[in-house]
Amino acid sequence: MGSPYDARPWLELYGDAMPKAIEPPYETMLELFAAVREQHPDRVAITYFDGRLTFRELDELSDGLAQHFADHGVVARDRVALYLQNVPQFAIALLAAWKVGAIAVPLNPMYRSRELTRILGDCRPTAVVSSEQGWHEVLGELAGALGVRVAVTTSELDLQTRHDPRLFARAERRPAAGCADLLAVARANVGRRPAAPQLSGSDIALLVYTSGTSGVPKGATNTHANVVFNSEGSAIRIREVPGGGIFGLAPLFHITGLVCQLGGALAAGRQLDLVYRFEPGVVLDALAEHRPCFMVGPSTAYMALMNHPDVTPDHFSSLQLVHSGGAPLPSAVVEAFRERFGHYIRNGYGLTETTATATSVPAHLEAPVDEASGTLSVGLPTYNTVVRVVDDHGADVPVGEVGEIVIEGPMVVPSYWDKPEETAAGIRDGRLHTGDIGFMDAQGWFYVVDRKKDMINASGFKVWPREVEDVLYGHPAVREAAVVGVPDPYRGETVKAFVSLRHGASAEPEELVAHCKAQLAAYKYPRSVEIIDELPKTATGKILRRQLRDTARTAE
Repeated sequence: MGSPYDARPWLELYGDAMPKAIEPPYETMLELFAAVREQHPDRVAITYFDGRLTFRELDELSDGLAQHFADHGVVARDRVALYLQNVPQFAIALLAAWKVGAIAVPLNPMYRSRELTRILGDCRPTAVVSSEQGWHEVLGELAGALGVRVAVTTSELDLQTRHDPRLFARAERRPAAGCADLLAVARANVGRRPAAPQLSGSDIALLVYTSGTSGVPKGATNTHANVVFNSEGSAIRIREVPGGGIFGLAPLFHITGLVCQLGGALAAGRQLDLVYRFEPGVVLDALAEHRPCFMVGPSTAYMALMNHPDVTPDHFSSLQLVHSGGAPLPSAVVEAFRERFGHYIRNGYGLTETTATATSVPAHLEAPVDEASGTLSVGLPTYNTVVRVVDDHGADVPVGEVGEIVIEGPMVVPSYWDKPEETAAGIRDGRLHTGDIGFMDAQGWFYVVDRKKDMINASGFKVWPREVEDVLYGHPAVREAAVVGVPDPYRGETVKAFVSLRHGASAEPEELVAHCKAQLAAYKYPRSVEIIDELPKTATGKILRRQLRDTARTAE
């Protein structure tokens, strides 16, 4: 009897609304960008508050910066690190790196010296493009020791004149000695461009480091073919809806922002709306101003927008597709968002190693919720992709049975940078072993239960934090929730919840325990609930369970 995953039952749910497979028309992201620039030279490519860049201007500025790189010895396969927020200069620098055949390395601008030293020491960039603030505060001290030969800085105040005080109250221009100014060199070189690099789909476009929340970050080698494929997959969805562009809710240094936003916008020839970084009030104003048709971001961002005192349905009225990715999405949040604003948030699932999306909820469907656990499905495998669930020996498990999620498809990276042992352990025969636990139902919908390492063992029973968190999100006072295991002399481990409350709401820990106890088996409900103002998160919106677990265990 064949594997249930090889039969691809999810294709039946595609129906006539989706192609069963796609073949992107371009091999590299440079070919993709050249095509959209040729087709729509005067169309707006990026908005940034009151600033606008057309595809022609984006091409000219990235040509100029690429020439600066080439004049200073940056060559094919060199690494160019980008230490920037969501600013237009990110796209300029990314394209410039590709135009000399280099590999772009996006860096989290919240990283400080310790994290940056690890990553830059691993990838050894020839060039860096940084915010002026980031250079003065952190990167400038590290660059020389790590062998950086070309340094370019830029200001978040450039390419717009609004200077919104909610973001820029303390911002000031601070040119750095020994660093070129991005816009100055790009404009000085307008009309020049380096010789076209000899790129193929197998060349590395991005070196994106995994978040490292549970260990040392590893660089995923996202090839041009990987990025083109998922950019085109995003563009297919966007082209189906009228009007507007893509709102940059997710950070561009993260794979979701890079591919689903920037890559999708380039592939679809739509504008990308940027607002420097996530600030709920700023985001709501920008949604009302730019009227985008598509938005994707972590569930925590949607929660923050829902809880803003000035939010109204009109803020979201232009949106045709609202997607979530980068952090687990509770079904209670989906229903609350739809009830208040009339939009259904479509769940999705992917990793840095799958170049963002691996599963998503198609535009003509809604995700089911598993009756037993209350877990919202993360969708169907995307075009050309096979997702399977395996046991500890790597064998496919039956439909409905829980195991490790394994992904194969054109978006899976070939390796980790300079880490053959980690590559051999995690990416075997083109299949990514994710470390996530989940299952597939009979129709082909997939569900992510949790990470292997987050499973709680209470008296020999498995407790998956996601299930308990989903129940907590069903309480009207709960804004955010995270569940961890803490030592217990009787059970081995017991369940503890950390919760933040909605603005103006109140709830006692005992009330929240009782809420869970009424809906969960006796071994699953939290024995203690701690109410705190804010749950710690990564810059991409993932709640840091590991930090909360360490805090709880230290307090024991």
